[in-house]
Amino acid sequence: MDPEIQKMREVVLVYLDRSGGLQKFVQDCKKYNDSKQSYAVYRFIISINPSDITELDATLGNYILHNPLQAAQIFQSVCFVAIKTLSLIEQLQTEAQISVLLKPTHLPPLPSYVLSLSAYPFNYTSPRFYMSEGIVIAMGTVTKYTQGARFLCTEETCLFSEGFRCIRVHCPGATESATVRTDFVCSLCSSPLQEDMKFRVLGDKQIVEMIDPKILNALKGYSIDKSHFRIQAFTLFLRDELANKMTIGNHYRIIGIPACVQNGLQATACIEVTSVQLYKPNGPSFVSDNFKYLLSLTSSSCWRFTAVLANIFASQVVPPGTYNTLKLTILLSLVQTCEKENADYLDLLIMTSDTLVIDRLLNYSLCLLPRGIRHPPSSDIFPSVSKDKHGSASIQACSAVLAKGGICYIGDLSSYKKDKLELLQSVLESRTTTVFIPGKKYGEEADQQVTVSVQTNFWSFVDIDSSSKKHIQKENFLIGQMDVSLIPVNLVDGFGLLIYSEFPSCHLSSPVVHHILKKAINPEAVLYKASEQFRTQDYEEFILFARNLHVELSSEAESLIQGYYLASRRVRRDSIHGSTLSASALKILISLAKAHAKLSLRQTVLEEDAVIAVLLLESSLTLKHGTSALGVAPNPVFPFDLNDENSLHQRDIYLMQCHHQLLKFIAAYSPGIHVNTNEE
Repeated sequence: MDPEIQKMREVVLVYLDRSGGLQKFVQDCKKYNDSKQSYAVYRFIISINPSDITELDATLGNYILHNPLQAAQIFQSVCFVAIKTLSLIEQLQTEAQISVLLKPTHLPPLPSYVLSLSAYPFNYTSPRFYMSEGIVIAMGTVTKYTQGARFLCTEETCLFSEGFRCIRVHCPGATESATVRTDFVCSLCSSPLQEDMKFRVLGDKQIVEMIDPKILNALKGYSIDKSHFRIQAFTLFLRDELANKMTIGNHYRIIGIPACVQNGLQATACIEVTSVQLYKPNGPSFVSDNFKYLLSLTSSSCWRFTAVLANIFASQVVPPGTYNTLKLTILLSLVQTCEKENADYLDLLIMTSDTLVIDRLLNYSLCLLPRGIRHPPSSDIFPSVSKDKHGSASIQACSAVLAKGGICYIGDLSSYKKDKLELLQSVLESRTTTVFIPGKKYGEEADQQVTVSVQTNFWSFVDIDSSSKKHIQKENFLIGQMDVSLIPVNLVDGFGLLIYSEFPSCHLSSPVVHHILKKAINPEAVLYKASEQFRTQDYEEFILFARNLHVELSSEAESLIQGYYLASRRVRRDSIHGSTLSASALKILISLAKAHAKLSLRQTVLEEDAVIAVLLLESSLTLKHGTSALGVAPNPVFPFDLNDENSLHQRDIYLMQCHHQLLKFIAAYSPGIHVNTNEE
């Protein structure tokens, strides 16, 4: 025996003893032994810390990292000797029956151990461990594969015609035919081998498609980053305990061994995954000094900071002071994004007659988030099923799933057909979608239904001018009500906010026209001082910081929200349909109030936040159903232009009056709710 191999075996035993791996191995053996059943293959998973094992023996550490298949054979022989010496598994006969899977806890943080899914050329010929990361864009159903099989020689006088000497075990990158087929011959007498079907060991297998995270930049529709890169999806094989460990749309870091799988005339590069880790990038722990200074300047009022933020936001696209209500709701929606199951969502539906400016504004805002996706009309919004390269069913990701924890901008809502709108309505209500997989079509025994979670905010708009030409408008409007009959009522209610983006006059305002013309002449020009002081990067960092804040409702804010909700349900009702206020209105109110607190960089939702939430929702309800007894103005959050500190002061006085009016409304129509009515 090679003395170097013998030395590595001794080091393996020492490492297993010190790391606790030997104790786990003994426990695994006990499970096999207690079953009293003979297996063709006994499978063991051994966790390896490359740092610790390299400190023990650099040669073995290097061998594991760069020759993992051969290193597994060293562990296999050590395990066999341990089982026989300690009599751990009585049924075990030969070393070939042991299958060892090495799982490194991590890899050295060096470029040579990173496999980039967008780099070229792609090194998939080295069968060693690599670390890679990407986003899951397609997932197959879980199927079976052969972990190992027992073969017997057909020549009765041959030694291999009995026992467990001819064992075939799956190797990374190998196809099913490499483990099980009918043309194997005996290595002793060259007679044909025949499989003993009673001892075939099956395991779970799942095929996943992963792609480089850079794909998100390509799907934004507009990006500040002008660099070019190559994108290619990559096939992962998840086996046994790793099956169903990934979720479509999530970002993962994996460790695995690349391989090349031959499928007919085509060769597919893939990775046999050994470990999976969900990747969650840390948001910035700070905001820029300019934002901190602005916060200190506006600290005298709970409303001023967000007012100035909205006023100067997106000055690269629209002039400061225009579209303030829309920009505020965009900022609120941006900070109300996360990947939690029961998140507070805030969807926006905008009624506008100038789609060009609104589209530019929404596109610009998308790019402030890592997961801002502009939905291309040629593809599906929600997951669909198709055949993968191997003929199995594969669930394909889509715009809504790729925008997980971010924004999915779906463009003009009136351009979608009825079935798409019905599906969108269902998703907005449940935040899930179901994919049906017909078993007969994809070679499965039974049909399957897979439920996919949709954790994103949706943005859309309706072109008032084009929609008015497609249908006859209603004539019996209530005061303040808009004609949204082109879109199903339930779908309009599904969106958190309905916003009417009107211009100062019936045409584009002069500042907007000047802005568009100047940008057309010189796209890179910085037109406003606000663009220099509060850069796009500053807003990116600010939004990522603000959305990670954990906020709690104060009792005063909660009472105000509940009081308004109950009062509105009583006021907004008719004799036929009952209350016109949807059941989701309370959630929307809470989401708006929390978002305003986050945008104000506070962790407690105050009454002032609740007032803004009520005014925004009441304005939205007025557009849908007409005005109510509360009687808010057409543009309640920004009733006039913000030019200087005096205009901010006047706005504060106006919002205090709105607060007082709201308290009187609650007292009149929801008398059972106690709210603070102290006046200054």
